[in-house]
Amino acid sequence: DDKWHPEKITKKLDAIILGINATADNPELLKAIELGIRVFSYPEFILEQSIDKIRIVIGGSHGKTTITSMIIHALQYNNIETDFLVGAQLEDFENMVRLSDTAKYIVIEGDEYLASAIDPRPKFHIYKANIGLISGIAWDHVNIFPSFYIYIDQFRKFIHTIEPDGTLVYCENDIMVKRLVDECSSEITKVPYTTHPFEIFENRNFLKVDSGRIPLYVFGEHNMQNIAGAKEVCMLIEEMSDEKFYNAMLTYKGTSKRLQLLSKTETVNVYLDYAHSPSKLTATIKAVRQQFPQRHLVACMELYSSSSLNENFLDQYNGSMDLADERYVYYNPKLLKLRGLNEITTEQVFNAFGNNNLKVFTDLEEMLEEILSLQWSNRNLLFMTSGNFSGINFHEIADKITNIK
Repeated sequence: DDKWHPEKITKKLDAIILGINATADNPELLKAIELGIRVFSYPEFILEQSIDKIRIVIGGSHGKTTITSMIIHALQYNNIETDFLVGAQLEDFENMVRLSDTAKYIVIEGDEYLASAIDPRPKFHIYKANIGLISGIAWDHVNIFPSFYIYIDQFRKFIHTIEPDGTLVYCENDIMVKRLVDECSSEITKVPYTTHPFEIFENRNFLKVDSGRIPLYVFGEHNMQNIAGAKEVCMLIEEMSDEKFYNAMLTYKGTSKRLQLLSKTETVNVYLDYAHSPSKLTATIKAVRQQFPQRHLVACMELYSSSSLNENFLDQYNGSMDLADERYVYYNPKLLKLRGLNEITTEQVFNAFGNNNLKVFTDLEEMLEEILSLQWSNRNLLFMTSGNFSGINFHEIADKITNIK
């Protein structure tokens, strides 16, 4: 493969960092091993660079990107220097990784995916958190963790990787998380959180606090839970206070593809969200439904991840789109072949979601044509995917919809 250059791997290098997409037979990797050069997985390198810092690691099947970004925002807003590693584009941030010699803290999004082709540990096991958080557990990455029991066990192990004098912040609303915490005998401090009290007024969310109400840009019950988790972590940082945290939340605008508003009119909003797993679909649809209870909700999701396209996982989606008024599901059959997965039929997908008012498409143009033909007044549209709907221009579609009279 001409994109790899093993001749550039020489003994002049101190080390190489092995990304998750490189295979075990990668020619540059094999050359490094042959020369005895130290090989880091990416998380191992992050640990090496942050060994003297307070490592804050945010784990969970959902919400970890948002919670991570909330904590980073709160620290930076209050001029508390921090390093970070996060998996999505953040508002006002050019880079998603920061490593310095001066920051006391590092905030890390703790992905449970594997570290590298030669290191099969989940990434969040490697960071040795001083402060760890688990937001919730819902089976994902079925291609790596073929049973729910195996998947749960990764979070059990994560708890045991927290440093002996460390702290675990956890969502006690999640039955499985609470069970793992209750059975844990590690010498760590355990701090529970639940959904932050809030109210919705004129389509905007407000946190309810002792001093009154805090207006927010983000919305949805799941985000109120994310805020509660972020706050508990921030309260463990000596330079922070309740007031400082809430002041920061006044200006927090979220992350890319997390209920991202693409276009709007007085009666129509179009959103794009990263939701792809069943629990994320349920939470995201519920958020838009609660925020705009008087508007008709059109939900459109793409089966894109290896888990979502796996015939043995499809049934996990049962009921996940029930809160929408109109439900569209799209998948590209070519992806199944590319990923070596068994073919699935539109009938299988329809039956898996368990809702008669659902339409399944393998032809993207046909689906978009039907969506654009709807009467767009007092309606919201929600696109949900971890992919890109075969490369459509979301902003262009959103603009078309909000210009339909």
